[in-house]
Amino acid sequence: MIKKTLLIENKTSISCKNLQLQIKSETREGTIPIEEIGFLVLDHPEIYLSIPAMNLLIENNAAVIVCNKNHLPNGQFLNLNSHHIQQELFRNQIEASLPLKKQLWQQTIIEKITNQGILLQKITGQKNTLDFLASKVLSGDTSNMEGVAASQYWKTLPLTSSEGKGIKRERFGDYPNNFLNYGYAILRAATARALSGSGLLNTLGIHHKSKYNAFALADDIMEPFRPLVDEKVFQIIQQYEEQDLNTKIKAELLQILTQTVYFEDEKSPLMVALQKTASSLQQCYTGERKKIKYPKLWI
Repeated sequence: MIKKTLLIENKTSISCKNLQLQIKSETREGTIPIEEIGFLVLDHPEIYLSIPAMNLLIENNAAVIVCNKNHLPNGQFLNLNSHHIQQELFRNQIEASLPLKKQLWQQTIIEKITNQGILLQKITGQKNTLDFLASKVLSGDTSNMEGVAASQYWKTLPLTSSEGKGIKRERFGDYPNNFLNYGYAILRAATARALSGSGLLNTLGIHHKSKYNAFALADDIMEPFRPLVDEKVFQIIQQYEEQDLNTKIKAELLQILTQTVYFEDEKSPLMVALQKTASSLQQCYTGERKKIKYPKLWI
């Protein structure tokens, strides 16, 4: 079942009764079954969320995302007891060998660069060398093909509607970086939710290792999916003149979660595909698989 994404941007009271989320504000009043909610995005300083409601959301593996004063996702609550053999899965992940982690990172970066190349050709109509760079990725990406590809990608991807040229990608940069950052934050939250649901520890990454990063594994696994955000931002720029993150733009970016992606034998919304990818990673840690199951973003 495709879960709902709720964006709350007004002073609101959120509580629960009979497994229903009760939402009350000046402009909205209603109830939603807890099991239908996948993401709850809180983007207002005066939102009341009751502890029973929060616990029910977390028990149903819903991601509760809190935004900062700049309206960007700043943190989230996740279920820490989402799998019946949690301890065993944590142990497999912690004890994973360095060669295994290097192979998993190689697979991930090949997928990322390949997807960047496909999107670049799709938008510009011109061939590029990213497919060649993907073929040169070594175990652990020791030659940093990810960085080489990123340099070419961002110089070429036409995310400025006026000049049709690339942008300087910055984490805290101006438009359209604000759109990209919001989309990436939502993608990160969705990836973290899927990994947590598969009983994996988000803090322990394959490649990302900062001791200050609580979602290192999500940052690893989301990499091949980033071009979906880039494509959505490109489409938004073509459609709207706004350069600020307003309700309309945020609603557009949240649609990424339900975008269709493709496996060999089926297609599924992104939020479901992320669960399949996370499950395959869990199986790589247990030795049941050798490759992460990443979908094709386009066909």
